[in-house]
Amino acid sequence: MAGLRAEVFTIFPDMVRTWCEASLLGRAWRSGALDIAVHDLRRGADDPHRSVDDSPFGGGAGMVLAPAPVFRAVEEASPRRPLFLLGPGGRRFDQTMARELACLGGFSLLCGRYEGVDQRVSDHLVDGELSIGDYVLAGGEAAAVVVIEAVARLVPGVMGNQSSADEESFADGLLEYPQYTRPATFRGWDVPEVLLSGHHQRVTDWRRAAALARTVRDRPDLVEARGGLSAQERALLAEHGFDQVS
Repeated sequence: MAGLRAEVFTIFPDMVRTWCEASLLGRAWRSGALDIAVHDLRRGADDPHRSVDDSPFGGGAGMVLAPAPVFRAVEEASPRRPLFLLGPGGRRFDQTMARELACLGGFSLLCGRYEGVDQRVSDHLVDGELSIGDYVLAGGEAAAVVVIEAVARLVPGVMGNQSSADEESFADGLLEYPQYTRPATFRGWDVPEVLLSGHHQRVTDWRRAAALARTVRDRPDLVEARGGLSAQERALLAEHGFDQVS
């Protein structure tokens, strides 16, 4: 049985399917850790041209996804709930929500297109709206794969080393610590000596301090959301030479 069931409704199913079949998601899909279903909204159309859009009442530029084909496609598929409409007015998707969705075992996403979706879809079909940021996309397909990948990484069996997900950015309200690989010296820039020491606890402590320092410098809003730095964290920063950022 799959660890996560994700369903997507879109007028461009191949766009979503191609992304989900590649790399990490593709391996997890093939292994059964993920179960991804991509539904073509045009299956809900009832005319020879498989039309899913129409001009808006009251006039205006562009077209709007019509309610009838969207309702038919969703009702025929009977997808996993909750079903979210991807759009700018929804709850902001973040790592906290990714964890929430990962715990549900399944969810579905409806991709908007054109100038929007008939309001009756929002009012009577979906369970809520979801936004990946305050900017405009041509449609919800890119947003859908963002959500699926972010959630899938938190599902046991998807990543080869689950500790990778535990240590990534935002896992503890912090950005991830800096990463280095060989060579130890590159163009005169050295890898921090502690990472070459072989002393696991020192490395762990340094990484924690470096993550704190990076977050303070680059995303102080995340530190504020955690309630600021604790006395213990300030001491850790000072111990590893990061006290100037605290």
